[in-house]
Amino acid sequence: MADLSCNFLGIKSPNPFWLASAPPTDKKYNVLRAFEAGWGGVVWKTLGSQVKNVSSRYSAVDYHGSRVMGFNNIELISDRPLDVNLKEIKECLRLFPDRAMIVSLMADNDRKSWHELIKKVEDTGAHGLELNFGCPHGMTERGMGAAVGQDPEIACMVVEWVMEAATIPVITKLTPNVHSVVPAGRSVVKAGSNALSLINTIQSVTGINLDTFVPNPDVGGKSVFGGYCGPAVKPIALKMLATLSQDDVTNKVPISGIGGISTWKDAVEFMLLGATSVQVCTAAMKHGFRIIEDLCEGMSNWMDEKGFKTINDFIGKSVPTLTNWEELDINYHVIAHINQDKCIHCGLCYIACEDTSHQSIRLDYGKPYNTYTIKDEECVGCNLCNLVCPVDDCITMEVHRKSDEYLNWIEFQKRGLPLNNH
Repeated sequence: MADLSCNFLGIKSPNPFWLASAPPTDKKYNVLRAFEAGWGGVVWKTLGSQVKNVSSRYSAVDYHGSRVMGFNNIELISDRPLDVNLKEIKECLRLFPDRAMIVSLMADNDRKSWHELIKKVEDTGAHGLELNFGCPHGMTERGMGAAVGQDPEIACMVVEWVMEAATIPVITKLTPNVHSVVPAGRSVVKAGSNALSLINTIQSVTGINLDTFVPNPDVGGKSVFGGYCGPAVKPIALKMLATLSQDDVTNKVPISGIGGISTWKDAVEFMLLGATSVQVCTAAMKHGFRIIEDLCEGMSNWMDEKGFKTINDFIGKSVPTLTNWEELDINYHVIAHINQDKCIHCGLCYIACEDTSHQSIRLDYGKPYNTYTIKDEECVGCNLCNLVCPVDDCITMEVHRKSDEYLNWIEFQKRGLPLNNH
């Protein structure tokens, strides 16, 4: 069996799957149920000044019969008394000392408040702190959450305050509501943050009630921009994670990956792009804590299949394959191929190619069904037909190199080669 154990800044957990700071980590009852189910760690829901939440708080985007493709919330940090949270954190640690206990923090925007909150949390025995620099709603008017994460200078200042007081590892959680996460990431790493986590939620409007005209969720006839998460945000999270893993400053510290992780495959993808641990929220809220069994089993089986003994064997393995467009090989070319034995003659590939792409599929009318074949000389290898085909491996993309020579756009221009030959 593969070894799933995780060591993140010296914080050890039996597997890399942590529950993200969110409603599932808001109290002892939830956290104990999660640990009993097998989760490797939790990031306790953000602690800070007392707040009052509203009702309702959640909305979602469904897609083609699939519920909660995207999830939106307008919930604030923990609205439970600080002393109750601290007491319960200590109790959870006593009962499950082998699990990672990270506590998310969002103190008032001054040095003293941060120092006082850190001291109280450290007294519980918690293993690490996660600074919430990403909450996109409800706290920005106080100069907190995304208001900090969107300004590298303010983020740097707050981390410097934190590092003056913290004696346990500090993880800074970055907001995705910026053009690039790299400036803020660099800033907080230079200020002393021991690690990074991302992404926090993305500002969104998930939909509007067409009878009341009020966006979701409805709070007495009004709404606000909420924080978007769930499977729909995964591609954005992976891109932002990759930019940190490629940067010479931010790749010096470990990263905890967050954003749309629902399956073991999602988790592996995050780790291949540099994440040491992964955090899950929406999937647990939709399916319950028992999904941890599938997450661990799936990752373990995949590691056995690939010959990886520990998670460190594949962390970051995909980062070197991401490059700049102008460095891609122009002579690499693929052409679609339709397996007639698997084709169900639905015509989706033909419609997509004929209407919106390169008219590279030939339609031969027939009885009892139509036949579709590729016009090799017209196919540009865009991959659209493969993507819309409902049958696995019916349409494959076969390599037809234009030359054995590697040729990128920079060299292409340098040589002054004619475009019509390529």
